[in-house]
Amino acid sequence: MEIGSTTFRDDIGSKRLLYEQFGALEYWVVNVEKGEVFAFAMRDGGSARVVVSQVLPGLEMATVEAALKRGKTEDDGAINRWLIEQFN
Repeated sequence: MEIGSTTFRDDIGSKRLLYEQFGALEYWVVNVEKGEVFAFAMRDGGSARVVVSQVLPGLEMATVEAALKRGKTEDDGAINRWLIEQFN
């Protein structure tokens, strides 16, 4: 997972290619300011964008994005309780 470490373009482009090369199963780029998650499943020497994690079965990127957005107005405890509700 990359969290705002370099430019978004580098994270989506050249860094994603490195993760493909080194055999990562999944690669996420998180834009914390915008509350966006771009997830890629690595397979067959390439990658494809996914909306549900292949590594964490059933975890939808929409849920991760919603938690990030809640983080701007709610404390960790409230977010944790909300996440537990989502997964039950």
